[in-house]
Amino acid sequence: MTSLRPLLLLPLLGVVLLAGAPGRAAAERPVVVELFTSQGCSSCPPADAILGELAMRGDVLALSLHVDYWDYIGWKDPFASAEMTERQRAYARAMGSRMVYTPQTIVDGREEMVGSRRDAVMAAIDRAEQGPKGVTVTVVGDDAIQIGAGEAPPDGAVVWLVTYDHEQTTDIQRGENAGRRISYYNVVRSIERLGHWMGKALSFPVDCNSLIGPNHGAAILVQANGYGPILGATRIQPAPPSQ
Repeated sequence: MTSLRPLLLLPLLGVVLLAGAPGRAAAERPVVVELFTSQGCSSCPPADAILGELAMRGDVLALSLHVDYWDYIGWKDPFASAEMTERQRAYARAMGSRMVYTPQTIVDGREEMVGSRRDAVMAAIDRAEQGPKGVTVTVVGDDAIQIGAGEAPPDGAVVWLVTYDHEQTTDIQRGENAGRRISYYNVVRSIERLGHWMGKALSFPVDCNSLIGPNHGAAILVQANGYGPILGATRIQPAPPSQ
């Protein structure tokens, strides 16, 4: 997927096989919740609000992905892109569905439901938290991400680098939500494929400090077949201050 701002991957370092490396241990692996939404969708604001609540939870990595197929009805969503629409369509193909819709929530790449159905979303998160923890993902210093060794699916897993804005607020002037002022949380701006994981420990060079800031966040996802179950995930956090 095309980046909307430079990701500054460190050049010439490539992918390194590791026996082990010191790093900043992440908190226990968060459940990944992806909401496919649009400012042109009148049914989406309740789902956006639920995602905003989830974005405050440390045990959940909540991501808001804005699709572009509602832009034609009178309001162009400033955060929408064809890349986010294609990710949703890829999920539909992986799950055997013939349709996409908003608001749709996908939990850990395993379950999908209408994003405004709070009970269904929360129950899916609870089930994911009871499931296997999967592969470990660790930030190593300021310039690398390590994927631990583990059992990989037959076709392996894609390692994604996701960047997002922590919060954005829009005064919507036209379309189905005209006149509303809506805040969005963890708005995904880019998803970049770093490489493929086949079970051996790997290290990917990433300039972590370039990706995070007062309103910018980043995360790593390890996802079976690219659009299947999420096997590992972590936020990229600032390094602790030196002693």
